[in-house]
Amino acid sequence: MSGPVPVSLVVITRDAAADIAECLMSAPFCADALVVDSGSGDHTVEAARNAGARVITRAFVGFGAQKQFAVDEARHDWVLSLDADERLSPQLRESIVTLFTQGEPPHAAYALARRNRFLGRWLAHGEGYPDWTTRLFDRRRAHWSDDPVHEHVIADGPVGRLGGDLMHTSAESLERYIAKQNRYTTLQANALHARGKRSSALAMATAPLVRFLRFYVLKLGFLDGAAGFAHIAIGAFASFLKHAKLRALERAERGG
Repeated sequence: MSGPVPVSLVVITRDAAADIAECLMSAPFCADALVVDSGSGDHTVEAARNAGARVITRAFVGFGAQKQFAVDEARHDWVLSLDADERLSPQLRESIVTLFTQGEPPHAAYALARRNRFLGRWLAHGEGYPDWTTRLFDRRRAHWSDDPVHEHVIADGPVGRLGGDLMHTSAESLERYIAKQNRYTTLQANALHARGKRSSALAMATAPLVRFLRFYVLKLGFLDGAAGFAHIAIGAFASFLKHAKLRALERAERGG
């Protein structure tokens, strides 16, 4: 295939000036690039436009709904949805271009192997890799869930997989990472409570333990050294926070 691939790259942003240009430039084959910004106070919008993207400003309405809005505003039915701190490896770029060179892709959606960087180290095990996540899809046959956090793509039929890595290059501090987990667990607990879900002391005790054993032992997270241990331990604590906050919402609803 010569020329651009009929795919729209879509990214939702807020205060991502340090990352957005490199993210957009990692997928130069896309015929369209759209950034939906939710009121950045830095130079995100300017950086995105300088990198050739269209920019729409829209108040943040939750991750799932915001990403679906971006998908709906794309110019092509096939979309590649990235976060600002993600970029395609050369092998993954080649895999996507080759997919479209061969005609209409056989699947409605494709998962990418996301590789996470944490505390300065590229994780190769545990929750850090391969963190399969569906990001390339045909919007006529797939869409984002409306979850306010931990959103995911819902596709009609099986999801394919592509070679190469989606590099999650987050360089945020440990303090910011923990603060983000605190925000996410609040959103999770609120969403679960709204759906009538309940928690218990048993869930608060077992969910973190199960998560830790799964990723640190069964998924060989211990091979990633101190960074791997910290990544999984914080994830296990986030499981506890989610259940504890859900329990607190239940008690507040009962008035005590």
